Amino acid sequence: MSEVEQNAQSAQNDPIEHVVLLLMENHSFDQMLGCLDAVHDKLDGVRNAAGKSNADGKGNTFFPRPTRERQMKHDPNHEHKAVMEQIAADNSGFVRSFVNDYPKSSLAARQDVMGYYPLGFLPALHTLGSQFTVCDRWFASLPGPTWPNRFFALTGTSKGEIGMPAGLDALNPRWYTEQDQDTIFDRLNAARKSWSVYFYDFPASLLLKNQRRAENLANYRSFDRFFADAAGPVEQFPQFVLIEPKYFGEAQNDDHPPHNIMKAEKLIADTYNALRSNEALWERTLLVILYDEHGGFYDHVAPPADALAPDDHTASFDFKQLGVRVPAILVSPWCEADVCNERFDHCSLLKYLCDKWQMPSLGRRAEASANLGVAIRRGGNARTDTPAFIRVPNQALIAEHVELERKSSNGNQDGLHHFADFLHAELDLLAAQAVEAAAQLARTGNAWVRFKSALGSLMMSFGQWLSKDFYDARDQRDARTSQAFTRLRQSFHDATPGTAHNDAQAPTSPVVPVSPK
Repeated sequence: MSEVEQNAQSAQNDPIEHVVLLLMENHSFDQMLGCLDAVHDKLDGVRNAAGKSNADGKGNTFFPRPTRERQMKHDPNHEHKAVMEQIAADNSGFVRSFVNDYPKSSLAARQDVMGYYPLGFLPALHTLGSQFTVCDRWFASLPGPTWPNRFFALTGTSKGEIGMPAGLDALNPRWYTEQDQDTIFDRLNAARKSWSVYFYDFPASLLLKNQRRAENLANYRSFDRFFADAAGPVEQFPQFVLIEPKYFGEAQNDDHPPHNIMKAEKLIADTYNALRSNEALWERTLLVILYDEHGGFYDHVAPPADALAPDDHTASFDFKQLGVRVPAILVSPWCEADVCNERFDHCSLLKYLCDKWQMPSLGRRAEASANLGVAIRRGGNARTDTPAFIRVPNQALIAEHVELERKSSNGNQDGLHHFADFLHAELDLLAAQAVEAAAQLARTGNAWVRFKSALGSLMMSFGQWLSKDFYDARDQRDARTSQAFTRLRQSFHDATPGTAHNDAQAPTSPVVPVSPK
């Protein structure tokens, strides 16, 4: 039996029945987990970075140093071009890239790009990283920003895209609304495996076109629902879960600068505590804590440049170059307090899931990726020495620079706003078409026609409400974007008397427009 076949069989036979992916944002491995080399001898962390440095091009040289800065005041550039500059010459361009964007930045701010958090400073990540399996060779799937890396994490490809919508791209959204490739959710549907996406304000996974189908939207739930579901009967808990953090507002907890990193720590702790508190579920679950990309922060390990392109969408980039190392922890009573040195990227999780449930692979990269199941123990008993609870002190959640959280804006937020605008426009068009068709057939007296007319009018009113005060203050814009998904689902429920639903904030029979080819 080949090694590939052995790994596939291992995934099928391990004790894991539920996989939970918590996908965070914008931090590097050295910055968040490099200090764990004091716990795990085999971990390639900040000890090995001690001799490394970055110059700012202004006569100053910076070395990796501990930091306790909870709010990085600047958001380092992590677009494709900038990342390629950062990793050039053995990862020596991080600070220079930062200075290119922030020429008036202080020396302290430049040092923060090279900073790492000392052991114990991050109550959730450092506890879990000490007690479970750290993957110290997990790289972003490409050198670039959030969206294409998230596409890779959920589909195994970005269809050739390496950037975020900006400028004229934001006004012509077709490239990022037409991510119509098969997803891990499609594979799960075909295999009759249950899944859910738990989210706070606006789920970025809706960027994947197939997720905007009614049958898939039925599996989206408010994050508040996660706690009740995790505490319930284990057989009713989804077999695969994606948790999307909060992307907007002062309570934003996706770990994107300049928001207080302790809010992300609380999300990680809350997720772990919910799973750990249900012993029957805990003993069958793998929690994958993963960051989509490095956010422009320094890591000392040069990413490999021999990756396999996922498909033939290589006109703008050959996809051989992986992105920077990102924090990744496998949390389960079947994972030891150890380090896995196997080389992974985001496709490795897809490889594990497809092997485990014997589903067709998601592209060439995913098929060839290392299976993270090598870090999961198959024999013996579930560990009983794992932390019972992780607490993040309330005092740590108070932002030192509240004005930064109120005023900050980043590419992911701007992109999601543009995407929400696209959905609103599609909704208006769909509503107009429905009303016109209903008017033409109104004289038939058919009940279905009357329903379509009522629904169309309702959706038209909702579309007009969405468009009101479009360029008002940003808090109104954030609220408009975050409410778009849940309000649309609720509008469908209200227009369909007797429709049952299992989530007070998210009915189970949604309709969201899917743009035509």
